[in-house]
Amino acid sequence: MAAPDNEKSRLDDAARAGWLYFIAGHTQDEIAKMLQVSRASAQRLVSLCLAERLITFRLEHPIAACMELASRLKARFDLVHCDVVPSDPAAPLSNAGIAERSANLLELTLRSETPVIVALGTGRAVRAAVERVSPIERPDHQIVSLVGNISADGSASFYDTVGRLADRTGARHYPMPLPFLMSSEDERNRMIRIDPIARVRAVAAKADLRLIGIGQMDQKAQVHVDGFVTREELLEMMRLGAVGEVTGWAYDAKGRLIKGGTNKRLTSIPPQIPAVSTTIAAAVGAAKVPSIRAALAGRVINGLITDEATARAVLDR
Repeated sequence: MAAPDNEKSRLDDAARAGWLYFIAGHTQDEIAKMLQVSRASAQRLVSLCLAERLITFRLEHPIAACMELASRLKARFDLVHCDVVPSDPAAPLSNAGIAERSANLLELTLRSETPVIVALGTGRAVRAAVERVSPIERPDHQIVSLVGNISADGSASFYDTVGRLADRTGARHYPMPLPFLMSSEDERNRMIRIDPIARVRAVAAKADLRLIGIGQMDQKAQVHVDGFVTREELLEMMRLGAVGEVTGWAYDAKGRLIKGGTNKRLTSIPPQIPAVSTTIAAAVGAAKVPSIRAALAGRVINGLITDEATARAVLDR
């Protein structure tokens, strides 16, 4: 027997509400205005959409594909953690998805009642993740920076994240109050031996979680675009074989740290290779595929958060 017209109309409205909520990302208040119903009615329509499984395929299909890619990446590179989020075809370089997953990881770590140490790199994805972390009082935790937060002109890095996360947790935090690069290797060695800096580095060495970004090493390298290295310094690193960088440390296609160039003057805490503590990189985009692949192959990182398109490209070899 055919369903009454009002039942069809109700399911149509539920499907529209479900699409607007789960796919388009609108709030229930916005949906209520769009459908010209009350907020309570909009909420009921979204619930009906779930109960009638009207949106099951659209939600489960991309998630299943992402989970399969994450499983393949974990197996191939022996990762301790891997998340793959759906790609946004309209914004292939968007870090919204990986920032959300990174924020979830941070929140899971920070919910621990046992004191933990979280070490952070810099960059757009890490900052976006920290901005999404919900406030939680954890004064016994420690937040530490892996990177010098002063650029060449003396200004503080816009992407420094340690203070932001400390504000949300009440945790004790340890910034790295040093220029990203020193003028010479000798000066760098003197500076990192200063007692307060040595203490920051000692805290970072005991980190339970390291969350970092991965930078490409080409004409659009973030370390150059953001003013931390000059064009000449970037070109020198490229000539030395650099294909990527983490916390400023440049590495080659096999994940080996470059022995010369800016690595000699870098104040950032060097990565453990192979990674021992949980070291997770959040990165997305076709331009970063060679640097991500090299970091995975060389065990510079042992965890990855990326999107579907980037994951497929990393695995396609």
